[in-house]
Amino acid sequence: MKTRISLLILALLSLACFKANAQKERKFIRKGNGLFEDKNFENSEVEYRKALDKKNASFEAAFNLGDALYKQKKYDEALERFQTLASKETDPKRLGLLHYNIGNTLLLNKKIDESIEAYKESLRHNPDSKETKYNLEYARKMKQKQEQQKKQNKDQQNQDNKDNKDKKEDQDKKDQQNKDDQKKNQDDQKKDQDKKKDQKNKENQKPDEGDKNKKQEPKEGKISKEDAQRLLQALENDEKKVQQKVQKAKAKAQQKKKQKIKKDW
Repeated sequence: MKTRISLLILALLSLACFKANAQKERKFIRKGNGLFEDKNFENSEVEYRKALDKKNASFEAAFNLGDALYKQKKYDEALERFQTLASKETDPKRLGLLHYNIGNTLLLNKKIDESIEAYKESLRHNPDSKETKYNLEYARKMKQKQEQQKKQNKDQQNQDNKDNKDKKEDQDKKDQQNKDDQKKNQDDQKKDQDKKKDQKNKENQKPDEGDKNKKQEPKEGKISKEDAQRLLQALENDEKKVQQKVQKAKAKAQQKKKQKIKKDW
């Protein structure tokens, strides 16, 4: 009998403690909600955490804590809070709210594809939500705009690359032309210097040096009248001697011929 009474007292005490904690939990939630409405999100976060300390399984405290984190732009913490609740929740209405908030958090975190999937999941649990439908359409338009922007950026990058290539080619041509012009100027200057040098050498040369450097040509010889007569007389004498030799040779030939005829007889 005493044992039953002890157990009953213990149960009553536990129930009293639970009610006390529940009351404190509600107190912290109400205080947090008031601060949230006043846009004092940082202090509302503190109150919601106090409520969870009193009742760790409180959906309302955990959900509102996620909202307070979201309003402070602590998107990663808020997302983790909502996803944890969604993994344990079975109520369709609550799941619709959780996935709606997950979609909002992902969208502001610029994870557009994931936010679209979250909104779709929210509509599976709460298909009549106008806010979710609106945000889903908004996310789809953002995705379309993002893809267009990517295409424009790619086209612009390609155009910039082409412009840079054209500029480089033009600059290379200019550089080569400058090199060619510079070389031509140097060649022209050298030719001009050589020409001036030759001209200067000619101007500095002595007048008679040109005649000295010329090859001496033989002069046409002249013969006197006396020398001409002597030369003519010598030629006549030579001719007489030749004629005499010829006559002697003929005479010998005739004599030999006669002797041969006599012998034949």
